[in-house]
Amino acid sequence: MKQDVSHGRVVMVIGVAIFCLASVGAASDNRDQSGSQGQPMDAATQAMMEKWQDYASPNDNHKILNPLVGSWSYVAKWWMKPDSPPEVSKGISEIQWVMGGRYLLNAVTGTSMGQPFEGIGTTGFDNGKNVYQTIWMDNMGTGMILGEGTYDPNKKTLTDHGHFTDPVVGQRRYRGVMTFINDNHHSYEMYGADETGKEFRMLEVVYTREN
Repeated sequence: MKQDVSHGRVVMVIGVAIFCLASVGAASDNRDQSGSQGQPMDAATQAMMEKWQDYASPNDNHKILNPLVGSWSYVAKWWMKPDSPPEVSKGISEIQWVMGGRYLLNAVTGTSMGQPFEGIGTTGFDNGKNVYQTIWMDNMGTGMILGEGTYDPNKKTLTDHGHFTDPVVGQRRYRGVMTFINDNHHSYEMYGADETGKEFRMLEVVYTREN
């Protein structure tokens, strides 16, 4: 059933994309051939094209993420419980723009609990929903961490809220805070609820620029 639903969504997305491209192409042909062989592009088609252009174009909200681009070393601490000693690990983070400056890709390698660690994160800004979106996946599990949030220019923080799978208790909510400290440092903190429902810091990662 899940495959059918996923397949349906893919077909729907592809269908919308083909429709829009076909509409744009037809509108362009009509505009080029206006007169004896065609009609000028109508207002509705023009408006549709402008909306898709705005939706597809990186803007100042994307540029806010520019300070994160580069090569970084990091020190990570994570806590199983509020009063437990943290697990400390280190690694390297390579962050770059992909797809024409639309998404920020973070590739991480290091160690965790004495084992090799790999992670991939993607951050972008959805012009339609007017929110930042984050996706994280790593070799410590088989699920993705999904979140949405906003940027506070006064605090220089990007805060997102989302959920992840805990194999012991099921789905858990989280709050993540990315802090833009300066050109050579930034940090990420992840908060979740303990057994009593009180929020505590589960993860802290401090990044230092290498290049």
